[in-house]
Amino acid sequence: MNADLSRRHPAGREENPLPLPFAERELPAGRHQFHKERLMAQIHEDLRATADSPARRARSRNPFLKRSFLVPAAAFALAGVLAAGFLAYVDRGAADGTGSTIATGPAMTTRIGAADDGKGTPQLLDRISLAAASVGGGSKVRADQFIYIGSKTANTYVKSVGDKNTLVSEELHMRHQWNSPDGLDGWLIEPGNTGPKGMTLAGKNEKGETPTPYLNAPSYDYLAGLPTDPDVLLKKIYEETRGMGRGPDQEAFTTIGDLLRSSYPPAELTVALYRAAAKIPGVVVVDDAVDAAGRQGLAVARLDEQSGQREEWIFDRQTLAYLGERTVQVRGEAGEGGLIKPGTVVFTTAVMTRAVVDRMKEIPASVG
Repeated sequence: MNADLSRRHPAGREENPLPLPFAERELPAGRHQFHKERLMAQIHEDLRATADSPARRARSRNPFLKRSFLVPAAAFALAGVLAAGFLAYVDRGAADGTGSTIATGPAMTTRIGAADDGKGTPQLLDRISLAAASVGGGSKVRADQFIYIGSKTANTYVKSVGDKNTLVSEELHMRHQWNSPDGLDGWLIEPGNTGPKGMTLAGKNEKGETPTPYLNAPSYDYLAGLPTDPDVLLKKIYEETRGMGRGPDQEAFTTIGDLLRSSYPPAELTVALYRAAAKIPGVVVVDDAVDAAGRQGLAVARLDEQSGQREEWIFDRQTLAYLGERTVQVRGEAGEGGLIKPGTVVFTTAVMTRAVVDRMKEIPASVG
C-alpha cells in the first residue's frame, strides 16, 4: 500500500530544499511507485527526526507504507455524490495550475481551544457515530471504480538557509488522490509531492511483490473486512500498533484519526471507529477548532505528552460531520531552537470532496 503524504510532516529542520526540486522534475518513466515514495518518505522522516528530542523513540512502522493510501473516511459525507452528471473527466496536469511547488509564508498560528476533562467525550463521540450512521456510506464501490478525495492541506516546518533557521508554513493547497478498491492502482496530484501531472500510486514493493493491505496501509476491500465491534476493533488496533509511536494510547488515537481522515471505511466501520476512540484514555473535547478551509467547529482531541502537540479531529457543530484534522503545539516548545511555540499549527487539512468515480483522474464538478 502507499504512504499517505497528506499526513502531517511534523515541523522539523529542512537541511536543504529537497522536497520542492523533487516535485518540480518529471520522474523517469518506468520507476516503481515504491522508489518514488521511498525518497519522499525518507525526506520527511529526516525532518521528523531532527524536530524531536533525543529521547523520542523512532516509529517502528514502515515509513513507506505508513498511513492509509485511500481517502479520508467519514462515510456520511458521500451522500449524493454518485448522482449522474456530477463528475467531469480531467487530465490536464496539476489540478491547481501549471506549477507544482508550494510557496511558504509565516508560520500558521491559532487560538488554543480549551479542552474539557474528557468526561463528556464518550457522549459526543456517540452522537457523532449516530450522525454518521444516519447518513450512511453510499453505494458499494465496484472493483472497476476509484475512490477520490480532494483536500486542502498545509504543513509547518523549520527552514534552514545557511546558519539561519526560520519557522514557515506551506501555502494551503489542494491534494487530489484516487485509489482502486483493492489498493493496487491509484494516482496522486499534489504540489510539492508530485510533478505537474501527478504520479502513479500503483506498483510493487522493493522486493517486487504485490503489497498486502494492513491496518496502517489499508485498502477499501481490507477495511470492509475489519470488525465493527468497538471493543474488538480497538483491541486489534492496540495489538497491531504495539511498540509504535509515543505510547499505545497516543498511537491508537493517531491510527483511528488516520483512518477517519485518509481512508474510506464502510459506514458500520466508521461508527465503530468513533466508539472505539471514546474508550482511549486521555481523549477530550476541544471547544473551538478551525480546519484548513476556515470552517469552525469543535474537536475531539488527544495531547501527546512528549511533544506537547495536540491532534484534533474537527467536526461541524450542528451536523457533527467530519471536517478535517489539525495538529497544534499547545504545551512547551519544539523544532530547531524551540521555534515552534504554543499556538503554532503544525499540520492542517480539510476534506473538501469525497466521491466514488468511474475513471482515474475523474474529479467531481464541484471541485472546479
